[in-house]
Amino acid sequence: MTTAPVEAGRPAPVLRRRAAGLLPHRPVLALLACAVVAALAVPLVFTLVQAGQAGTGQAQRLLERPLIATLLWNTVTLAAAVTTACCVLGFGAAYLVERTDLPGRRWWTVALTMPLAVPEFVRGYSWVSLFRQVHGYWGAVLVMTCSLYPLVFLPVAASLRSSDTACEEVSRSLGRGPLATLWRVTLPLSRAAVAGGALLVSLYLLGEYGAFAMLRFTTFSTAIFTEYQLGFDAASAALLTLVLVLLALLLVALEGTLGRHGGRPARTGTAPRSASRVRLRRWTAPAAAALAVLVGTALGVPLYALGYWLVVGGSTTLPPASIVDAALTTLGYAFAAALVATAAAIPVALYSWRRGTRWARSLERLSYLTRALPGIAVALSVVYVAIRYAQPLYQQPPMLVAGYVVLFFPLALTALRAALAQIPPGTEEVARSLGAGPATVLARVTLPLILPGLGAAVAMVGLTASTELTATLLLRPTGTETLATQFWTYTSGLAYGAAAPYAALMAALSVPPVLLLTRRTLGTHHRAEKR
Repeated sequence: MTTAPVEAGRPAPVLRRRAAGLLPHRPVLALLACAVVAALAVPLVFTLVQAGQAGTGQAQRLLERPLIATLLWNTVTLAAAVTTACCVLGFGAAYLVERTDLPGRRWWTVALTMPLAVPEFVRGYSWVSLFRQVHGYWGAVLVMTCSLYPLVFLPVAASLRSSDTACEEVSRSLGRGPLATLWRVTLPLSRAAVAGGALLVSLYLLGEYGAFAMLRFTTFSTAIFTEYQLGFDAASAALLTLVLVLLALLLVALEGTLGRHGGRPARTGTAPRSASRVRLRRWTAPAAAALAVLVGTALGVPLYALGYWLVVGGSTTLPPASIVDAALTTLGYAFAAALVATAAAIPVALYSWRRGTRWARSLERLSYLTRALPGIAVALSVVYVAIRYAQPLYQQPPMLVAGYVVLFFPLALTALRAALAQIPPGTEEVARSLGAGPATVLARVTLPLILPGLGAAVAMVGLTASTELTATLLLRPTGTETLATQFWTYTSGLAYGAAAPYAALMAALSVPPVLLLTRRTLGTHHRAEKR
């Protein structure tokens, strides 16, 4: 019989702090993390400076306008409705796939994740071009829920898959039925994963523009774009952006509270036991039908719309453009941004994971705020910095890559933090005790262990950057066209048939990153089915 190490009973944060104490490069890591977050905070600083130029009087007059109350109501109610719907659908789908004997679980995992391959503004175009009555608040709720529920499904499925089922088995052995166990055990243990997914959904909604413009639903983001583009009032737009930042701060604080009070997946000292799956019996067909309706609504409608417009086509007076050149340009910028964002997220994720202090957590959470900034606010801040401090970079490709990195850095950080959470506590400390230096531990222990997370980070950032619209319209070099900008040009002229090839190619290019995100799940399901 083996004896457990003395450290085995210590909580993970204690081990992380002790491991960090053994690492002489801790100040370097802290400086790198602070430098990355400081660079990400430039758009926030720019927004504050612009808002300060408005003056107290103008700010008071703007914030007292009835329009502000309408924008606040629209934004908050939409975020609440879509986030709630995404949590219900994402958790329910993850539970059916990971905790029941539903047939075809491997296929359902891919199908439920695939809506991420359809950009939000393409989804809005699909619904609006087929159903003219889909617009306004309920149209926005429908379209955005179909787009964003996978952001909850993926982390909850990963949490359920990696957790030990001992607590649930004990609950059932005490006489509680499947529903009682689901409500009182499974859901509390998954609360942190649900809260993390809900935060991403809410922040995404705060900064979205393209889908809401097509659905004719006014939010802070669309109003900010109007102020910048039509009113040329940078100060008023910056004040509106600050309201979004305050909302984002509230969301981040709320997620932190839920995450701290949420349960953690129960683990044993060895590998987690395979789930004792709940037998659906007569509920198998209704459960499969419910998932089929969800996938059909989220994925079937956009695919049908794209197929319809590709076949029907349409005339346009706009000049033709090379779809091949646009695709290559899109891939180049998206891949460059994915690599830079992932590399920048490594020191922030490592510092937060190793230290676990309030300062480290605050530094990490500050970097999430950029996801709530509208793309146009980020773009203008990048233009301002380039003109004032880096004139040679103005209207050059690095500006667009920088804008993508600022916007989608939180996605890379989320993927890396999830991967680091799977590393057993004390792993780095053991490697250091064997004489390995900090660089060796990082290169030969930590990075290989989080390699799937690095791949997921590159996939998530690349997937999202390839379909970004608002910042691309402002930051692209003169004469440069991406799939998103060409699609927007044609849809703005109501040339739905001409826009369809660009939308279809954006969706097709997004499929490989989505499949990469589900690869580990597919491997787990394949091994389970072989048993």
